[in-house]
Amino acid sequence: MSDKERNIARAAAQYGVDDWGEGYFGINSDGHVAVRPSAGSTNELDLFEIVQGLVERDIAPPTVIRFTEILADRLAVMRGVFEQAISEHGYQGDHVHVYPIKVNQQRPVVEEVIRHGPKLSLGLEVGSKPELLAVTALTASDPVRLIVCNGFKDRAYLRGVVTATKLGREIVPVIEKPTELGDLLYESDRLQVRQPLGVRVRLSSPGAGRWEASLGDRSKFGLRVGEILELVDVLRVRGELDSFVLLHCHPGSQIEDIGRLKDAIGELAHLYCELVELGVGLRYIDVGGGLGVNYGGPHGSATASMNYSLEEYANEIVYRVGVICDDRGVAHPTIVTESGRASAAHQSVLVTQVLGAATPDEPGLETDSAFSVSAADEEPQPISDLRLALTLLDEGAFVEAYHDARQAREQVLSLFRLGYVDLQTRALGDRLFWTVCRRIVAESADDGDIPDELTELHDLLSSTYFCNFSLFQSVPDSWAVDQLFPIMPIHRLDEVPTVRAVLADLTCDSDGRICRFASGGEERSTLDVHAFRDGEPYYLGIFLVGAYQETLGAMHNLFGDNHVVHLHWHEQGGWWIDQFVPGDTIREVLTYSQYDTERFGPAISKDCERRVRDGTLTVAESREIRKYYAAELEGYTYLEPE
Repeated sequence: MSDKERNIARAAAQYGVDDWGEGYFGINSDGHVAVRPSAGSTNELDLFEIVQGLVERDIAPPTVIRFTEILADRLAVMRGVFEQAISEHGYQGDHVHVYPIKVNQQRPVVEEVIRHGPKLSLGLEVGSKPELLAVTALTASDPVRLIVCNGFKDRAYLRGVVTATKLGREIVPVIEKPTELGDLLYESDRLQVRQPLGVRVRLSSPGAGRWEASLGDRSKFGLRVGEILELVDVLRVRGELDSFVLLHCHPGSQIEDIGRLKDAIGELAHLYCELVELGVGLRYIDVGGGLGVNYGGPHGSATASMNYSLEEYANEIVYRVGVICDDRGVAHPTIVTESGRASAAHQSVLVTQVLGAATPDEPGLETDSAFSVSAADEEPQPISDLRLALTLLDEGAFVEAYHDARQAREQVLSLFRLGYVDLQTRALGDRLFWTVCRRIVAESADDGDIPDELTELHDLLSSTYFCNFSLFQSVPDSWAVDQLFPIMPIHRLDEVPTVRAVLADLTCDSDGRICRFASGGEERSTLDVHAFRDGEPYYLGIFLVGAYQETLGAMHNLFGDNHVVHLHWHEQGGWWIDQFVPGDTIREVLTYSQYDTERFGPAISKDCERRVRDGTLTVAESREIRKYYAAELEGYTYLEPE
């Protein structure tokens, strides 16, 4: 194996590509990230070459790249594993996957799901009135699909549901609170529609994962068992028990432990059977979302991993529902799943460009003649102690040298704050301290190990790579809920990365940084990157961002939506852009914040004329300023290459 091949193999393990990539991502022989339309496909695309091609088309990072075939494959895989589980366990019911559009509400994504609906038995889930109105319109030409309506509902929302039923949609509103039933019955009576409905049950089984509060007595949604029985009585009096067709629960989101899911499904299935025995016309058992995504983090992490496979997930649900129904003599229902994250996450990657790098340490003494390593006359004792720490390194006393150096530096800083040493002495203390730290890391690593007490030095000596994106807009879950996303360079992977870095975005917020990374199934506070070279583009990919991130983004510092491109594979190889959605312009984000940008141009022109009249600006300079201002208002909110 050549050095290049060894480096590529090392990079694959280092960044855990085979773990979180699910076969869709890998590293090719050029040391670039490769993208595949399905796990077994040999029709690879080179992500670095794609970015270069986009730049040639004036589509510069930050850019979200959506791979349409990956979304289609995820939906097909979901259908396939349930079909296999149904066959293996002799299950007599069917499976319908409803895609929750809250996961990624962008029109091209929802339309892609709808396009594959008939072949894959796909439905849709909505959680608000705007989502309901959008889905009702989008399914006008294909009304025969299950639409599940979750979320709090007022009478206008429920009127929209009943109207959709009258238009021929197979739509089931899920009753989340007792008062919704009365409003639904009022609207269905008014429009003379026999409206199917579902009920979300508040299970006693504990939830799982970061969003475990979705279950249990304190959960936000759902009816208690007593409230469900009251609902059954109301429907019985009306002679409409057959309209209660769906029983729903939501065990959590990003469930990392399959054991918690088993408990919830078991309780839900028993409740289903009890209601059927009471004469309720149930046909669907909706197990909600929760199917996890392996983001490459350590096992047991509530947001980054899962201890089960997609196949195990499907088998557990099908088996448990089937066995419980068989024991109770109840016909097998159609199983409904709402796993949006697992459907949509893999399709998108955010590519950002590194703009510059900074290190916290001072230049090494050996390269700076302004400061002598040798002792000076009558120097402060802490400086002498720092020099002594350097000599301890020659003896291999790394821990002792670090303790002494850290204490001596604190003393130098204290003396400076009290006015007892000058700026040059403080600078010398800093340079000596950082030299000790760098030598400890370098020389202890040469010995094959770094003592546990010194591991903090890697963080202390890490660089900051400044990247062209906004954390709050592009990957808000990283900031809001500490979500761990796979991040890695998309090229130069045939080189050994020599720098450990944290990533900083363009915002002026101190929270605008990423300092949690997955590395070979572990979590680290730095990312292994290559040395930044001025004048040479260096691109990083933030992967698995297809779920939630685009919808949740916030315009911190008025950084708007990223460019988005939808790519397709050529059957013969290569790619083409199906759709390009330009990112927000500066004018657009200012308008979102209620600025009247039409007044900006005249205000600047008036200011320029005043300066020309005063003689502080030439006519040519005035023209240049006005042209610049007008052009930038129509420009990207992020930094653009000249």
